[in-house]
Amino acid sequence: MLAEIGPEMNRFPTYRHLASWAGMCPGKDQSGGKRRSGKTTKGNPWLRAALVEAAQAAGRTKEIYLSARYRRLASRRGKKKAAVAVGHTILVIAYCLLERSCSYEELGGDYFDKRDRQGVKRRLVRRLEGLGYKVSLDPVAA
Repeated sequence: MLAEIGPEMNRFPTYRHLASWAGMCPGKDQSGGKRRSGKTTKGNPWLRAALVEAAQAAGRTKEIYLSARYRRLASRRGKKKAAVAVGHTILVIAYCLLERSCSYEELGGDYFDKRDRQGVKRRLVRRLEGLGYKVSLDPVAA
């Protein structure tokens, strides 16, 4: 990434400018007030290919934030769109790390579960009830 972008982030005012330059920003297709899926912009083909490949590799790992993000997106949007979205996330992380000169802090594979515990509980209960089970939840004393 550094070979394509360079170590100086002052060329790009925001991470959005970098994502647009790299061709990793989401496309937009809208007509008559209806939003449809759009293609991503054309950008740096080498950086784009490297980011998508890194995103696919991150999707195959376990217990990291990027794999959790990949799995959530792939289940709804498909593997290819999830890979592009996670590649965009990797690019944004790299931009912030280079701009602020700080180290990366992993959020963990259970980040999304911790963020919305009630939603996870509600979905799992609904799924079990859909399978024909009667569910009652009792809190565990810690």
